[in-house]
Amino acid sequence: MSVDKKMPILIVDDYKTMLRIIRNLLRQLEFTNVDEATDGSAALAKLREKPYGLVISDWNMQPMTGLELLKAVRADPKLKDVPFIMITAESKTENVIAAKEAGVNNYIVKPFNAETLHKKIAMVLGGS
Repeated sequence: MSVDKKMPILIVDDYKTMLRIIRNLLRQLEFTNVDEATDGSAALAKLREKPYGLVISDWNMQPMTGLELLKAVRADPKLKDVPFIMITAESKTENVIAAKEAGVNNYIVKPFNAETLHKKIAMVLGGS
């Protein structure tokens, strides 16, 4: 099974430079349908407006963190099955466990490159 390169992807980070980096990495991987949100609450509003095939979210954001966003997504019957990848600078075991318990599909520790992102997306969505 191959991954649909045209599926809508939502990237969430409060740091504009990081949004640009993730968007560029996705472009390298030939994903073209990418939307952005600068915090969890804005992301949740977008998720409720339009179906996304994948969410890639930073953990550390204000006022709504990536973990809070993940919990809100998993608690919403319409959104609960959306694949979710968490990005963080923290590789602490307790963070990984908290994200897993909240239902994250995969986890990326910064810094990362296109190859790492590609592997994580393939693991979450299947295909190559």
